[in-house]
Amino acid sequence: MRSRSAPERPRAGLAAAAAAGLLASLAGAEAALGAEHLLPRPQTGASGSVERALAARRSVRAFRSGPISLAQAGQLLWAAQGLTGAQGRRAAPSAGALYPLRLYLAAGAVEGLAPGLYRYEPQSHALALTSAGDARRALAAASGQAWIAGAPAVVLFAADPRRTAGRYGARADRFVQIEAGAAAENLSLQAVALGLGSTFVGAFDEAALQRSVALAPGERPVLLLPLGRPATDPGR
Repeated sequence: MRSRSAPERPRAGLAAAAAAGLLASLAGAEAALGAEHLLPRPQTGASGSVERALAARRSVRAFRSGPISLAQAGQLLWAAQGLTGAQGRRAAPSAGALYPLRLYLAAGAVEGLAPGLYRYEPQSHALALTSAGDARRALAAASGQAWIAGAPAVVLFAADPRRTAGRYGARADRFVQIEAGAAAENLSLQAVALGLGSTFVGAFDEAALQRSVALAPGERPVLLLPLGRPATDPGR
């Protein structure tokens, strides 16, 4: 009897340890979701004239291989929705200062970031992981444009129109679209100043996109901006 029971004890101990390890790893994965990753402080000094960026801006759909830096990603997000004043004012105008936009970064090749979908938090200038794994292919599939998956990162602009509708009623959708366009142009010009390229993508299957990414309740996708170093000289 002793000879039979002795081997069972180590097996039971190993099984218990394995189960405990699995539970710990699952708990760690859940804890990582929502955890903030602080971004490098945005630069507000002149890095080039607005006129130069306007003249150089082109729609870019082909990108070099290789990552963009975390500082570049942070600078781009700041240019679109970052804080620029003590009263919470942001880089892009918003009707009634209601700020219905929410930016998400689909990181595939960003230095210092694991592939995943991250929500930009303007107040802390940080990224919060909303879902792990590379979301670029899902965004490309939802838009029917395979080249999007080749961008090192994609910024997804989402909006909760209810924030604006509470004050402006039926005009809310128009105001949200105006705000998204202003923020997206800010980001595009900042990309040029950083030696990067981008373009607007507004043609996508909204239902398919919402199924593929974890947007907050009430948020709707507005547009996509794939980002990276242009594969060729954009001026040509």
